[in-house]
Amino acid sequence: MGLPVRQRLSVDELQQRCIATRIEVLDEAEVAGSGHLGPAFSVIEMLVALYYGFLNVRPSEPGWPDRDRFILGKGHACSAVYPILADLGYFGREQLADFTRLGSILGDHPDMRKVPGIDFSSGSLGHGLSIGIGMAEGLRLRRAESKVVVLMGDGELNEGQVWEAAAYAAHRKLASVLGIVDINKVSVDGATADILELEPLTDKWNAFGWRVERLDGHDLAALLAALEAFRAYSDSGGDRPTVLLADTVAGRGVSFIEGMAEWHVGFLGPADRQRAVSDIRTMFSAAETVQA
Repeated sequence: MGLPVRQRLSVDELQQRCIATRIEVLDEAEVAGSGHLGPAFSVIEMLVALYYGFLNVRPSEPGWPDRDRFILGKGHACSAVYPILADLGYFGREQLADFTRLGSILGDHPDMRKVPGIDFSSGSLGHGLSIGIGMAEGLRLRRAESKVVVLMGDGELNEGQVWEAAAYAAHRKLASVLGIVDINKVSVDGATADILELEPLTDKWNAFGWRVERLDGHDLAALLAALEAFRAYSDSGGDRPTVLLADTVAGRGVSFIEGMAEWHVGFLGPADRQRAVSDIRTMFSAAETVQA
């Protein structure tokens, strides 16, 4: 049936996947000579929760018609998706070593024509939710029970197309649509609040007719619970789309880049990379000790 592997992985095991994925993102940036470290690190817990604990997919059959769809609106964070797809078996892990190199299938934005497991080629921000809604309409016409998940950045919400899509989805009662907003509070141009203040986001999405939950985007247990609640609501005849407003930290896990817009794109030299790996392992080991 292509069911997710949530039955086989504990929260502690998922946390280990978050650690491994962060280090693999560093590896990709080293291959490319730079990388979107800040935005990639802020979404890793959400991606791990989705791919290992929610999405109904078949890595051996990427084009399975009844699969759940996932759209990465903030496509520049794709370096965090690729290690997960490789781990699940969509393509060989050796492909990660060619990230962004000439001839590689793995660009710094995902290309659905090249990368197994990618449902839409993202690039210019703001299109993802509209694309996801179109997919949801098509799936409903086929009477499929598949879900459509769209992960957006908070800076992406500056695009008017996002709000047009939000209004349409509510009007059409598309309960199979789940939006997730990565609220890491920075973008390539600086703090999102300085560029265009959109808070209170909960009130705005409520006003557009969506079910809204705000949560810690780095809390795996909370994310898994919210995803299960969304599926239950959608499957039980719900009549509204859902959005998770996920508060996160850009660069999460690396102390000297956390929360910094300057690290939207960057590169770590050998000494800084070693320090970053140490930070990642230390931070998450400490978190496990606190939870225990």
